[in-house]
Amino acid sequence: TNERLAVNYPFNDMDILWDYKKLQFYSFFTFLAGIIAGLIGVGGGMVLGPLMIAMEVNPRVSTSTTATMVLLTSSSVAVIFVMSGLVPWEYALFFFLVCLCGAYIGKTKIDAYVKRTGMASILIGILATIIALATIGCIVNLFMGLASVNWCLAGFNQFCTVSSGSGSDCAARLLEAHDLFPEAQRMFPF
Repeated sequence: TNERLAVNYPFNDMDILWDYKKLQFYSFFTFLAGIIAGLIGVGGGMVLGPLMIAMEVNPRVSTSTTATMVLLTSSSVAVIFVMSGLVPWEYALFFFLVCLCGAYIGKTKIDAYVKRTGMASILIGILATIIALATIGCIVNLFMGLASVNWCLAGFNQFCTVSSGSGSDCAARLLEAHDLFPEAQRMFPF
């Protein structure tokens, strides 16, 4: 920021003038978003989008940055699921094309509307609606899952089981990985 001020950089009204405190604040939440994205699969945009709005970042910059983060995290997760064989590649390709068309149409229509009316606040409204619907969906899914097991939370189930002679690809991969790291074998015997 100081270098830009020194050369009379033409700041936008919504540009953030970065200082050490703002950098620390944003870095902490970026780190937190990465942890949340890695642990539960929520794209970093779900955490950083509202944060950027709170920091008064231009809504168009905020939504573009959020969309980029969601694209990167979602794409990497999709590739992992396809490569591990958990999702057929035909389904992944079909839904990729559907999402690509929907994103293109939505982005062009919303951008045209914002340019025509100057109401960038619609972007904030859309972001808030998506976050609210995702939250409600998670809560509904939680309660439906608990209701299906008579409201009994039995804890976490194993992702896959390892037994001798099962022939399971998952079990074989788990055993191979287990043999590669003897220190992990001491820490996590199974």
